[in-house]
Amino acid sequence: MNSSSAPRRNVLRTLALAVALVGSATPVWDTAAIAAEPATYALTITHLDRTGHKTGDYETNVTGISGPGADEAVHPYDASGTTTVRLPKGRYLLDSSLTSGNRADGTDWIVQPRLDLNRDTTITVDARTTAPVDVRPPDSSAGFLHSAMFVEVTHDGTTRMANIINSTPTLRVAHLGPDTEAGSVKQWFDAYWKTGTAGYALGQTFTGTRALTGLTRQYSAQELATLQIRGAALPGTTGTASFDLQPTAGPTAGVSETLATPGTATFLVTPQRGTWDVSYAPASGPGAASTRYFADRIAVRAGTTTTHTFDNAVFGPDLTGRPGVERDGDKITVNVPMLADSDGHVPSSPSFDTASTTLHRNGVLVGTRSGTPGRAEFTAPSAPAAYRMTSTVNRKGAAGNATRVTASWTFNSGTTTGPTPTPVSVVRFSPELSPTGTAAANTALRVPVTVQGAAANGHTRSLTVSVSTNGGASWTRVPVDRGAVTISNPKAGTGVSLRAELTDIDGNTLTQTVIDAYRTQ
Repeated sequence: MNSSSAPRRNVLRTLALAVALVGSATPVWDTAAIAAEPATYALTITHLDRTGHKTGDYETNVTGISGPGADEAVHPYDASGTTTVRLPKGRYLLDSSLTSGNRADGTDWIVQPRLDLNRDTTITVDARTTAPVDVRPPDSSAGFLHSAMFVEVTHDGTTRMANIINSTPTLRVAHLGPDTEAGSVKQWFDAYWKTGTAGYALGQTFTGTRALTGLTRQYSAQELATLQIRGAALPGTTGTASFDLQPTAGPTAGVSETLATPGTATFLVTPQRGTWDVSYAPASGPGAASTRYFADRIAVRAGTTTTHTFDNAVFGPDLTGRPGVERDGDKITVNVPMLADSDGHVPSSPSFDTASTTLHRNGVLVGTRSGTPGRAEFTAPSAPAAYRMTSTVNRKGAAGNATRVTASWTFNSGTTTGPTPTPVSVVRFSPELSPTGTAAANTALRVPVTVQGAAANGHTRSLTVSVSTNGGASWTRVPVDRGAVTISNPKAGTGVSLRAELTDIDGNTLTQTVIDAYRTQ
């Protein structure tokens, strides 16, 4: 399958002629109109198969990059194997895929990143010039899923792209034509393989003056990084989640898989491809809205394992990459994800029963907003004042995990001349729990405590943590020691609730509660 980024236009252009009848039938040529029309040249392309014979089993794309033909995108074809098209003068990208008609033979993909059309030109696309693409994982039992190769060409500030997606490992490629300018050709190749226990995502990137002619690489296990994708499930339940994995940089065709939950999917990936992105969609119950978590720019290193756990406790507020509360003039906006999972992944459509946010100014209610957890907008008077904002979300159907989450902030604020962050903070609780959000009963559990927002990075004046084993009816303070608290877990089947009370160095406060943060078993 091939595609290009330029819009399609008509292949043939007709010179504009104006005929004036002035007392006779003698035509008068409008030379200004003719001069304004760009000159066109004949581009003739002959396609040869691996035996050197002309073939009609091809797909060719000619995409304009610069000059009068910059916006052209044509797909010339003739069953004889030779096709001619007229195009305006300019720089073009040509790519052609040839097949034998037998799927097992694979595809020959030939790319000419520099086609300067300034005269009638003839080109031969010859499958005999290609060389194999043979990129393999260390496990010889792995089965091939698919591969993707993209070529991006830049000239005079304009970029065009061609690509081929292969469902068989028998791809052959070749460069055609002269070299381009230094660094103007970028190329990406990704191949995906799978065994019964793991997958492989083998990606490489190239920059230079030519498209690739062949590519051979046999990876060793030591060259690869391990990326684990763990999916949680509610206690006593199982399900099927789905996830997508792909490199962050450049175009690609990533891999999409299903995962039985609770469970773990393992992929070995190439660190040379850069960081990796994962999106994860847990199974949704009958009538429940589907949601998706995103983990972007995951850094990996050869010989190491990186694990991302999705949809597991402790759920709670998260301020990664956002101010949380912002004031613009007299408008105060809150955007705090209240149900980020244990690794800080934010659900696109969190499951909840009710949610509300209230704002008080100098003790007087400004308003209450209901709807999406942790999201609201208020209009307040311009004069500086003391504010208290409280966001709450209730989840009756959470099977004992984060049945109620509340964050209440106090801060001082007055009108601003533009969007200005308001100093709020949250606390993240990150214990090691089972894939069902549970911890062993009657044992000690270390719970790391992390501050995000205005009080982070040494800006905390005071922080206390309390624990409840009766749904928040009573609380017991536990000391914070070296960034964590230790909780003596109660008997099996008990919900453990957590509360943090914080004051930053400027006097702004947070009271945050997670009822049934996790359960014992």
